[in-house]
Amino acid sequence: MAARLVDHPDRYLLAAEVHARLAVELHAPTRASYVAVLVAGEARAAELEHIVSLCTRFGVTPPQVGATHFSAQLDNLRIKWERHGEFSGYTFFVNGLSEQPFAESAASFLPDGWLEGIPGARIVAAHGKLVPQRPVPSATELEDYFMGNLAVGAEVSEGAGIAFTDFKIHRDGYSRFLVIDVGFTPEQAGRVVQRLFEIEAYRMLALLGLPVARQRGAEVSAMERRLTSVTDSIGADKASLPSNDEHLLGELTRLAAEVERALAGSQYRFGASRAYYDLVRTRIAELRERRLSGVQTIDEFMTRRLAPAMATCATVSQRLRDLSDRIAQTSGLLSTRVDIAREKQNQALLASMDRRAKLQLRLQQTVEGLSVAAITYYVAGLCGLVFKAINTAGVRINPEMATGISVPIIALAVALAVRRVKKRIVLSEDDPHR
Repeated sequence: MAARLVDHPDRYLLAAEVHARLAVELHAPTRASYVAVLVAGEARAAELEHIVSLCTRFGVTPPQVGATHFSAQLDNLRIKWERHGEFSGYTFFVNGLSEQPFAESAASFLPDGWLEGIPGARIVAAHGKLVPQRPVPSATELEDYFMGNLAVGAEVSEGAGIAFTDFKIHRDGYSRFLVIDVGFTPEQAGRVVQRLFEIEAYRMLALLGLPVARQRGAEVSAMERRLTSVTDSIGADKASLPSNDEHLLGELTRLAAEVERALAGSQYRFGASRAYYDLVRTRIAELRERRLSGVQTIDEFMTRRLAPAMATCATVSQRLRDLSDRIAQTSGLLSTRVDIAREKQNQALLASMDRRAKLQLRLQQTVEGLSVAAITYYVAGLCGLVFKAINTAGVRINPEMATGISVPIIALAVALAVRRVKKRIVLSEDDPHR
């Protein structure tokens, strides 16, 4: 029987992912509000509970446990919620326009206190207006929409609409987007409004790396000066002293620890800033802007205002990595010199030990000579006693003469015996198995 083809356990989940965050279909006129909050991991459950409470209040089915996106119609208000890696985005839509620009926003249709009770720290808040086709607003009309601030904008979706913004936070705490429907389909209108909100969200999230870069930049400059001081000391004459080398190596070790700590504390933020900046560039490209006479495009604005900040983050990140590499190279150089100095010390110590060994050998040879004389003296004394005993026993012998004759013989025998023992010791050291 042929083997049965088995689906990957995540096949359907992955296939549905590309359809999970579709843009809302919008018809002009429409008001929209967007809020993005940074949410810590421990607050995720409270965030979901907060959405469930809103759904319960309006009698709609709440999101399931573990959901990462949700949309629902709450009477006249439509809500869309999306959870991302470190933030969550809330978008609210209401049909119709207010009499005054950006008055009675979509967020104002929420129950009192619900928006303020969202867990997390607000990083982005924006209002958007999708208005029916009309002539391009004059400079005076744009001043009314954006409180006198300089607006940027362009035709979008290859002329299907026009978008304006000033990328400023107004007195109500919200930035503003004006979108004119020239010939949008409902899907296009929803995508354009969503992209504009996402551009603002990703722009702010990308800029979270800038304060870190400014702080780390000052720290990197101080650490670079310390490394320069250590490098200069290595090249100085006084650095040849072993004690000074050890001190410099300790300073380099402390500096390396500080750099690695700075890297660990900033690389995630810098990496996230790069990723968010790439998303900003992607969302701007998706707008497919066409220039309006006398108006700066969103792409130009971001190139002039956001790109330098991202370059600062990238520069500080690279300086940290370069500093880590330089410290490693300097530490290796200094460690090599310390090792060479230690080798010289070891050689001097071995030479001193060799001299001491030779001196001990000479002393040993002297002691050996004295030992032969002492042993000869004692053995000759014993022989004298023996000769006296033989003479007393009746054998005619001169004890003194016999003792004197025996002394050279005894000395020669003792010397040969000592030499033989010494030779055996040397042979046993050369051959451990002997």
